[in-house]
Amino acid sequence: MNAHTQSLTLQGEAGAIEALLDRPGASQPGSQAARGLAVIAHPHPLFGGAMSNKVVQTLARAFVQCGWRALRFNFRGVGASAGVHDEGRGEARDMLAVISQAREGGEALAVAGFSFGAFVAAQAAASLAQAGDEPAALVLVGTAASRFAVPPVPQSLHEKTLVLHGEADDTVPLAAVLDWARPQSLPVTVIPGGGHFFHGQLPLLKGLAARHLRSLA
Repeated sequence: MNAHTQSLTLQGEAGAIEALLDRPGASQPGSQAARGLAVIAHPHPLFGGAMSNKVVQTLARAFVQCGWRALRFNFRGVGASAGVHDEGRGEARDMLAVISQAREGGEALAVAGFSFGAFVAAQAAASLAQAGDEPAALVLVGTAASRFAVPPVPQSLHEKTLVLHGEADDTVPLAAVLDWARPQSLPVTVIPGGGHFFHGQLPLLKGLAARHLRSLA
């Protein structure tokens, strides 16, 4: 954490949800009024996933650098969050609960996730769009399309969506993500040589995410 990080306890249907909120500092764009709230979901809880994951932290830094408030939270059963793993169903509802509680008024919303978290984020984005509250940005990294039935991204969200994947991902093969994206004509940005956790390439991942966010400003 840094001086601009706030610990929060929010509420989901299974009980308390542990969260961290990073705010733009005085030297960051948007320090007077943040561009909006970004909510970022972490990898699979049963395989060590938590809001402290380096890819999740990197995404949070990209959002903060671009003037967003960035909120990371632990899924049910992780850290101080109550409940037990629910295979993505309860986690998606928890993400919507987090958004509802942390959002200030009608501020712009960005939704992001890594691996299992991308699966959850895609569900949340689809639910929001269906309810007429479409996110201003969607960032999906290492989308676990080979392991879960990731819903398609609503057509109206395509231009606001960044799908990032490592060429050499041996946890979620790139081919599986392309098979998911192809019927949607949804572009996928491939990081050459990148593995699932982007070891040694987190600065590049951050730069690509920030470039996408700046393009939406």
